[in-house]
Amino acid sequence: MSAQALTEPIARRDVIDGLGKGLRVIEAFDDEHPQLTPSEAALRAGVTRTAARRYLLSLVHFGYAATDGKQFWLAPRVLRLGQSYLEAARLPRLLQPFIQRASVQSGHTVNASVLDEHEVVYIARSTSPRWLTIGYAPGVRVPAHVVTPGVVVLATFGDDALDAWLAAHEFTSFTPQTNTDPARFKAQVLEARTLGYWHSEQQLDAGLRGMSVPLIDRRGRCRGAVGMTVPMPAYRSGEHMVETVLPVLRDTVQALRPLI
Repeated sequence: MSAQALTEPIARRDVIDGLGKGLRVIEAFDDEHPQLTPSEAALRAGVTRTAARRYLLSLVHFGYAATDGKQFWLAPRVLRLGQSYLEAARLPRLLQPFIQRASVQSGHTVNASVLDEHEVVYIARSTSPRWLTIGYAPGVRVPAHVVTPGVVVLATFGDDALDAWLAAHEFTSFTPQTNTDPARFKAQVLEARTLGYWHSEQQLDAGLRGMSVPLIDRRGRCRGAVGMTVPMPAYRSGEHMVETVLPVLRDTVQALRPLI
């Protein structure tokens, strides 16, 4: 029997605030902030400078960060945290043979992903030799509004939850085609809710198309998405991709549904 996530709130007396603050310090580092001083880490993590310095020094002590005495940066050991999920979670291991079959049938790389707040996180991938490998390796995080898994997972949200998500999301532009209009993006999500899939072009990278379908479990809950990213020349049009790829993706998630 698989473990089920708790749906009830955790009692306040059982929560270790220091652990949460330490994790926020780790999350303070990103592409735009690869190195941080204690003051910068404190501001980004919402803790005091003294606390941030102690957390950073502790990370250095345990091998998760390094420092030159003024600035701090994450060490490769921190990758173990994400790798532990990929190795221990049941879903990525369960998905792998199914997306492998879809990759063989379509001739393209097939990805599985989940929504983590405002980012899509890729948790499994199966590559195909027909085209140059395109897609996202497990562990990669992408803003949800620029990839089709984000659209199809958000399409399963209730109206109030979707509006709250839209109000909090930062619609960053990556290409001239990136949709950064919240109202237009909401319209696309609602359309995807009706269609049961979504296809888009050149939202994150020029010259690429993507398509995804939601991964629904046997209780009717969305657990993520299965999809693929292909070079524009792979199909003569978006409609051609829908006709060719959508049946493969739908067969994949239908086969998975009784197992998750």
